[in-house]
Amino acid sequence: MILVIDVGNTHTVLGIYQHDTLSHHWRLTTDAGRTSDEYGVLLSSVFTASDITFGAIEGIVVSCVVPPMIRVVEDLSHALFQRSPLIIGPGTKTGMPILYDVPREVGADRIVNAVAAYERYQEATIVVDFGTATTFDYVTANGEYLGGAIVPGVGISLDALYTKTAKLYRVELTKPPKVVGRNTVHAIQSGICYGYTALVDGMVDRIRRENTSRARVIATGGFAELIADESSTIEAIDEFLTLAGLRILYERNH
Repeated sequence: MILVIDVGNTHTVLGIYQHDTLSHHWRLTTDAGRTSDEYGVLLSSVFTASDITFGAIEGIVVSCVVPPMIRVVEDLSHALFQRSPLIIGPGTKTGMPILYDVPREVGADRIVNAVAAYERYQEATIVVDFGTATTFDYVTANGEYLGGAIVPGVGISLDALYTKTAKLYRVELTKPPKVVGRNTVHAIQSGICYGYTALVDGMVDRIRRENTSRARVIATGGFAELIADESSTIEAIDEFLTLAGLRILYERNH
């Protein structure tokens, strides 16, 4: 069994692979203020509930975009599993040329997603990740990571609307009945849902035209389903794309 861990700004997603099958997965809140002991208690509880022993874990691979969490994950890995985790970063064997101006600046999760998407399609691909930030990553037909774009994510945009305005308030993030909202709740929902859909489709169109490529588009992340339902460019959703990429990179480095 391989334990894969994706530490994001908002959530940490863990999964267990048995060969190429994702048998278990969990989502925890990312909190850099928690100690490795506290995370150990959480992990112990989910392992026990799933009837998995720490000794069954043969390897650990981690993608982390929150630097203080790297030490926490390393301490946790040694304490619970007596293993050193593979931390995705500079020097990791990815099998994918990184054509970014400064390769080490690319978030580990973006590279992991790109590897998983190209492994799946073996052609030019755009990955849209709806996380704390919404990221667009372009992989060429030759399997090269070219770069992408970053915009504020759906969740933090909604939070900013609530915290930076005097009369607007939090609403349920769901698709409204019409684009033209006739009350404040529907108006906010329309702006987020249809506004982000237009953003995604517009960015995909520009990326395709700039690279003269009819690249496939795959979406992942917590808000992927909300936007993909209305998008004319997103072709597939893979909730566990990052976890799949981590498994692939573990295999390439072992």
